Amino acid sequence: MIRLQRVGRKNDPSFRVVITEKANAAKSGAFLEIVGSYDARKDRVQLKQDRIQHWLSHGAKTSATVHNMLVNAKIINAPKVNALPSKKIKPEEAKTEAPAPAQKAEEMAPTATAEAPAEAKAEEDPTA
Repeated sequence: MIRLQRVGRKNDPSFRVVITEKANAAKSGAFLEIVGSYDARKDRVQLKQDRIQHWLSHGAKTSATVHNMLVNAKIINAPKVNALPSKKIKPEEAKTEAPAPAQKAEEMAPTATAEAPAEAKAEEDPTA
């Protein structure tokens, strides 16, 4: 996989573009080759085009951000992809929506009025 590895100091982000196994953590330092760099503060990108082409031809995949960098550098011809994380749905919103309290009151009202006269008659008639 071709992805970014942060190497900058705190509040000074700079990144290496590295070839690594997908299972490796980005901070682990276990990578096969450095194929470029990206300075986020100066927006400067340096890429080794021949090595990136080599790894892509051997089946390496790119992260979304690196894919967009390669499109900007015209190393690959493809549309850009959305690199933003997808919006997660909260568990409360994922559940089926319960009826609103007003709807519950309306549903309960007809049954309560129908039962009320029967109870009233039973209380009035002491012989029953």
